[in-house]
Amino acid sequence: MKKTINVTQSSIPTYKEYCKEIKELWKTHWLTNMGVKHKQFQKELEKFCKVPHIVLYTNGHLALESIITAMNLKKGGEIITTPFTFVSTTHAIVRTGFKPVFCDINDNDYTIDVTKIEKLITKKTVAIVPVHVYGNICNIEEINKIAKKYKLKVIYDAAHTFGETYKGISPANFGDASIFSFHATKVFNTIEGGAICFSDDKFVQILNDMKNFGFRDSENVAYIGGNAKMSEFQAAMGICNLRHIKQEIQKRKKVFEYYKKKLSDIKGIKLCNEQKNVKHNYGYFPVVFDNYKYRRDEIFEKLKKQNVIARKYFYPLISDFECYKNASTIKKHKTPVAKYISERILTLPIYSNLSIKDVDRICDIILK
Repeated sequence: MKKTINVTQSSIPTYKEYCKEIKELWKTHWLTNMGVKHKQFQKELEKFCKVPHIVLYTNGHLALESIITAMNLKKGGEIITTPFTFVSTTHAIVRTGFKPVFCDINDNDYTIDVTKIEKLITKKTVAIVPVHVYGNICNIEEINKIAKKYKLKVIYDAAHTFGETYKGISPANFGDASIFSFHATKVFNTIEGGAICFSDDKFVQILNDMKNFGFRDSENVAYIGGNAKMSEFQAAMGICNLRHIKQEIQKRKKVFEYYKKKLSDIKGIKLCNEQKNVKHNYGYFPVVFDNYKYRRDEIFEKLKKQNVIARKYFYPLISDFECYKNASTIKKHKTPVAKYISERILTLPIYSNLSIKDVDRICDIILK
């Protein structure tokens, strides 16, 4: 039986490097609660992203919930977003007391269609939560214009874009805030983890309150907060992986480019064009099967039978999930492009250690 090729593989430092990084934890016994590693990692991230403030969280989802809450938006208001994303994006909006309004995507890079946002704005609209998809950056200039015109907050779900730049600027700097996910499946991981990136000083205290029960000191609880702290072990993994992020991206680039070489100009197969002015992180390799000799689901099964695990990412649309299909918590709008793409897209395995031989194996199954 041929070896299994998973859709992704977590990037990790050498065993020796990670052990060296966590060694002092055995001396201090300080394993969580914003210790030395947490503070070091935060500073290194701020320097790497060239952003004024980063607050670390135990995962990207709680980071998004927290920044939505911290914006102090009018409760019950509407937030414009996209159904073509991981379900966490919508969950965060609903769980914080807001109503998601789904805007369609464009069929070029699968990010939110900026030409359709204004039609969805009402008196109840309080914010926009656009999603950078597969490392493709949203049209930030147009979103910024719309937000200014209607006085709306913009919070970017930037989970797919760590290590990227647009016109030389990290996505950490876009909108009123951006969130990253450092989940094990991402280009850059802290095992589990996330971060909120922003420039406004006023959010520093409230976001730290939210993730640590509102403690200001051992006897002063100033806010009804929760628990979403990044542990020292997560931070240590982040410190290690940050040392190698540029090399990891370069390795992924070679895999990405070989896929393009094998699958470009094939009738019925559509690949994403790399965006201008974007330095990509090559986190995903999405393929749309549109009038190909096999349907997407057939390709998925053919790969699976050969122990190649691809992913229907994102399928189904969030608006089609059971918890939202008939829910009053969302505002229904037709999103035909998102629907069309979701039924035809497949993300193929890609990670830094994926061999060219394995890419050939995957492409041969698809093409032959």
